[in-house]
Amino acid sequence: MAGGFAKDGAVQDQIDATVEDAVNRSRQGLPRGESRRECEECGEAIPEARRQALPGVRLCVACQAEQDKISGPFSGYNRRGSKDSQLR
Repeated sequence: MAGGFAKDGAVQDQIDATVEDAVNRSRQGLPRGESRRECEECGEAIPEARRQALPGVRLCVACQAEQDKISGPFSGYNRRGSKDSQLR
């Protein structure tokens, strides 16, 4: 049941849109193309198993871990507009 000007199912629509945004953002971050044999950052060899598991890989495990730390978690934005989430 919706209240005010919101239509029925509006909360579920917001949840679905948030999930879809997260999936699209994750897909954009996936490597594409042919894997490199050496890391772009440090020049170390990328193991064959990693290149086979992740087509298009560009970084060795150590450099990828460092890159993941820098990227950090994505907090998104507040679709509902509640005060609690705005105060964070």
